[in-house]
Amino acid sequence: MSETGALLDVAERAVDAGIARLARAGEGWSARRFKASGEEVTAADLEVEEVISAVLRRRSPYVPVVGEETADGTALPPRCWLLDPIDGTMNFTRDSPFYAVSLAYVEDRLPRLGVVDAPALGRRWRTGQQSCPPRSSPVARTVDEAVIGLTGTGSGDPQRIGLLLSTAYRIRMHGAMSLDLVGVAEGWLDACVCLRPKPWDVAAGTALVRERGGAVLGAGGREFAFGSPVLVAGHPTLARAVLGLWESRPAEDE
Repeated sequence: MSETGALLDVAERAVDAGIARLARAGEGWSARRFKASGEEVTAADLEVEEVISAVLRRRSPYVPVVGEETADGTALPPRCWLLDPIDGTMNFTRDSPFYAVSLAYVEDRLPRLGVVDAPALGRRWRTGQQSCPPRSSPVARTVDEAVIGLTGTGSGDPQRIGLLLSTAYRIRMHGAMSLDLVGVAEGWLDACVCLRPKPWDVAAGTALVRERGGAVLGAGGREFAFGSPVLVAGHPTLARAVLGLWESRPAEDE
C-alpha cells in the first residue's frame, strides 16, 4: 500500500472512532457555550477531537495533529493532520443534520487527502479515485446561473454579501464550510464562498474539490492558501467569476 493509501486508511479509522463516540453522546454533549472568539463549542467538539486525535497519534505517531479545539495559534508543522471535530457546531446544537467531521492530511500547507463525514446524514466523502468520480452534473458558467453556498457570514462584508445575493441565481447558507465544499465536489452546488476560513474548516473539502477538477481560489485570484480571508471554489471559470464579483467591491474595513 502506498503512503497515501496508508494515511487515508488511518484517517478513515480515526473518523470511524469519532463518529462511534458521537453516536453514544447524550443530550449534555450538545449543550453550547461560547469561546472567546464568540463561536459556539460543545462537550462533543472536545470529546470527538480527543478520540480522533488519539487514534491518529497511535497509528501515525510521526504526524502531529492540529485540531480546532486545541490549536495554539502557532505555525502549522511541515506535515500534519488538520481536524475539525464538528464543522457546523451551531447546526449540531440545534439538532440540524448539517454538520460534519472533517479531517485532512497536509504537507507543506497543501491538503493531500481528506475525509468528510456527516453522521446525521449517513454520508461520507473521501479522496481517492474510486470514491471520487468526476462530477457529471451540469455546471453553471456564469454567476447569474449559479447556486452558491455562502458560509462565514457572522459579521463583516455586508456590501459584498448583498452584491452576491443580488447577482447569483440562488444562495444557500448551510453553515458548514466542509459540506459546502463537498457540495461543489459533488455538483449540488455550483460554487461556494467561505469567509475567514480556518485551515481545519476547509482542508479536507479543498482536497476533494481539487481532486475532481475544481478550482479553489483565495484572495487576488491565487490558488487558495491558509490565511486567505476568502475561499471560492467551483469550476475554474465560475470560481474566477465569483471571486471577481466578490472583490469588485471593497470590504467595509478596507
